[in-house]
Amino acid sequence: MRVRWQPKTLIFAFSSFLIVISSITSLWGLTHSLLKLDENQILYLFSTSAQVLAGVYGLTLTGFVFFRNELSREEFEDETLADAVESLKRRYFTLLLFITALVLVTFALSNLAISGESKEHTHINTILINVGQTAFATSLISIAYFIFDVISPKRIEAASRALQEKADPTRSSEAKGSLEEFLRNYNQIESLLVESGESYGVTGISSSPTRNPRRASNSRLAEMLARNDRITKSLFLRLRELITLRNSIIHGADPVVSLDVVNISQQVLAELQLAVRRES
Repeated sequence: MRVRWQPKTLIFAFSSFLIVISSITSLWGLTHSLLKLDENQILYLFSTSAQVLAGVYGLTLTGFVFFRNELSREEFEDETLADAVESLKRRYFTLLLFITALVLVTFALSNLAISGESKEHTHINTILINVGQTAFATSLISIAYFIFDVISPKRIEAASRALQEKADPTRSSEAKGSLEEFLRNYNQIESLLVESGESYGVTGISSSPTRNPRRASNSRLAEMLARNDRITKSLFLRLRELITLRNSIIHGADPVVSLDVVNISQQVLAELQLAVRRES
């Protein structure tokens, strides 16, 4: 199974790579110059690097916009994908922000390196050249990683596993719960949510014969109940966790739940039944 690094870890890794390699190449260039470039070569190198990076970044951004729309379409067609899709959108947005910042820094270094060639060659020019080209290489590597991460065929499954780890961190403990019991409790919770949502007129069947019947998502129904003070905030948060966990399981996460989660599902079911009966 491919390791899926968190955005913070990736940002730290790429930033560390840039700092370490820049330091090494700059120190090497100041003491033992491997290549000696004249002014025309430096100007051509950085102008070409900037143009290549701008083109690659532009194509990546354009492709991501279309891909993000495809994710939104999948989320619209299957409401159980909502949590996984939103998690992917947050992940990609964070990585894209970092890549954008890295590309802008590379452009700035390129401009400084080109401008510095109009003056007498100094150690500062050597450092700018080495740091600028390292930033260019780091930008291309980060963009390549971003592209392969976005087009990964197992992205939904990976996002579902991450959501499961967050919603049920104790599932790997010895005290295993019954998945069948958990799903049975969840189905009863879902029925209660649908029944309660009918009072808001949000569970109607689609009038189009070419579309599947649609209703408000379970998360949306739970939110409506909480906003109208029919359930407590604590109950709403536990409902959201159970909904996220169930959706992650049906979309590729390990079909394993902890005993704690099964007990929580029973408690939530009992509290939701009391809340619905009290309002009816």
